[in-house]
Amino acid sequence: MKVTSTNGVKVEMYDLGGSGPNMLLSHANGFHGLCWKPVAEHLIKHFHCHSFDHRGHGDTPAPKDWTVAWAGYAADASAAAKSIAEPKGIIGVGHSMGGATLLMAAIKDPTLFRGLLLYEPIVKPDDVRMPANRPNALAEGAARRKRTFKSYEEAITNYSNKMPMTHFTPESLDAYVRGGFRKGEDGLVHLKCEPELESANFRNPEIPNLWKKLPELNIPVWVLSGHPEPFQPSGFAEAIADRLPKGNHIEYSDLDHFGPFVDPSRVARIIDTFADTLES
Repeated sequence: MKVTSTNGVKVEMYDLGGSGPNMLLSHANGFHGLCWKPVAEHLIKHFHCHSFDHRGHGDTPAPKDWTVAWAGYAADASAAAKSIAEPKGIIGVGHSMGGATLLMAAIKDPTLFRGLLLYEPIVKPDDVRMPANRPNALAEGAARRKRTFKSYEEAITNYSNKMPMTHFTPESLDAYVRGGFRKGEDGLVHLKCEPELESANFRNPEIPNLWKKLPELNIPVWVLSGHPEPFQPSGFAEAIADRLPKGNHIEYSDLDHFGPFVDPSRVARIIDTFADTLES
């Protein structure tokens, strides 16, 4: 299913199955909606799980000559949420960039969500100043990302030997590759998300006014994180939760930024627990 966002973008939606209240899962930069399948498999007994591709990711194309802007990603999240809206709001789950886009969508229209569970959302406190001339390893790595492999299997083997995906479960890595590449007429498999776009997002992680607007969001929000690291999303997670009127922070010291794919069953359990705390 496709839903229309701003700039005429046709957002690709995925029905991941299940029954119960609608839940929307929002992906990280460079990922796609089908990455959530291993987590959703643990949730479908109690929830109807949906995910989507932000523009330029997966099967949602970016507008021609579009300049990367977080407002566009937020609009995609809003369009996805509205397409599965419920009278008392849906449950939103987001990872990294996907957590930030759900926050932006919820601040713009608080009626969309009953609550949000976010794993290391990209929100930098306004009073944090990044060190000058600090290398941007994520942006540089994304720009060098290999675009083409002989097969899905070759891509899986490649990523299984490279950080951070060496710690992904086999199911998570398989979902990332098979949803993130497409087979071309040349018989090769090609990366869907352009490395230049993924890199541009890493180079422009600051979302104007989002930190300032967090106190406006009066719905339950649980902020999860792995081991806190300075100047990383994990290091900001507790401050984000403290700034939200109904925020709560939970730290998993044995996980990193990719916790949903390193331990999908554990993340699903905390999502389930969070949902139990919400008004039905």
